[in-house]
This record gives sequence, C-alpha cells and structure tokens, in this order.
Amino acid sequence: MKTRASRGRRYESGALYAFDAVWTAERGPENGPLAGADEAGRGALAGPLVAAAVVLGEEEIHGVNDSKVLHAGLREELYAEVLEGARAICVVSFPAWWIDCNGVGAANREALRRAIEGVRAYCGCFLADGNLKLGPEVECLPRADAKSAAVAAASVVAKVLRDGAMHALSAEHPGYGFERNRGYGTPEHRGSLRATGPCRVHRLSYAGVARPG
Repeated sequence: MKTRASRGRRYESGALYAFDAVWTAERGPENGPLAGADEAGRGALAGPLVAAAVVLGEEEIHGVNDSKVLHAGLREELYAEVLEGARAICVVSFPAWWIDCNGVGAANREALRRAIEGVRAYCGCFLADGNLKLGPEVECLPRADAKSAAVAAASVVAKVLRDGAMHALSAEHPGYGFERNRGYGTPEHRGSLRATGPCRVHRLSYAGVARPG
C-alpha cells in the first residue's frame, strides 16, 4: 500500500476496492480485471471535455476517490500514483468546436467509448460513471466515481489533465480566470463573457456564452 506523505486528507479507499472485487466476481472470474471510465468538463462553458479509462494494478492506491471530493494537491498526488501503478490508461479529449458541432452528449459518449476501447486488451469488464448507453459490453452506474476504485481513478486522471489544460489556456486567453474557474460558469467567468465576449475555446452552443445576434 502507498505510504508517501499526503498534501490533503486521504479518504478510506478499501470500500471502493471491495466494490470492484465484488463487481468483477459477479461477472465471472474470466471477466476480470475491471476497467473504470469517467469524464471531466461536461458542464463547463469553455475548454475540452476529457474522458479517461483506467485498469488498476494489483497494488492498492490508498485514498483514491471521486475527484470532486479531493483537494487539488491530493488529486495531483493520486494522479501520479495512478500513472505509476495502473495496468492500463487511455485518455480521450474533444475540444470546444467539436462539442459545438456534435453536441456535448455525443462528445461525452464518444470520448468514453474511445477511452474504454483503448484499454480493452487489458481488462474483461467495463464500468462507466453515469447512465449513458455505451454499448452492450459497457455497464454504467450513476455515482460510480464514488463507489468504484477504477472509476474513481479515471475521474482523477480526467480531472487533473483537464485542469492542467485549462491552466495552459488561461495564459493564451487571459481575462476569463480559466486558471481558477476551469471554464465553468462562475460569476467571474460570466462577467468576463458579458464584458468581452467569448474566445475560441468557448462552447458557443451553450446558453449564455455567445453574445445575442
């Protein structure tokens, strides 16, 4: 078990690993290990949608949990541990223009499908967060990122990579506070949109982003 010092509170992860063990066993010993998948950025007004699929290794990553309940420093710490210890990882991202052309629902489904396909050779069953229809082989479960260690690990990978992308975009497009709001519709971000309008990484198909005709 990992023992390095943490930059935030580490939640007990044993229940999440137990969930994965039961989930896999119920589907038959030939169907393991489990690949977990999750996305970050679906509801943002700007920036990419990022999906990740993770097949964890044998060593438990202590404290892995839903990325939304983790302090940013701890997320980055756990991200490094997932990269080090996972059996397989695949990440897929769609930019704002693709979301505008195809819809966020399609972007979400396609990103998760592609991420899962990228780890198919390393696992025997699949679980994604949410209630999407991703095909007959992929099961979906609302709040799976708070129940499954594999899905939680995927949520950490997707969140850390997307946050890093938004921080980089903040330097290219200053004035929107992307380094703080990560492209979500905070009062600061919406105020900047009203004052200066959108930039090229905004999702123009979202309500409140594009200036009225």
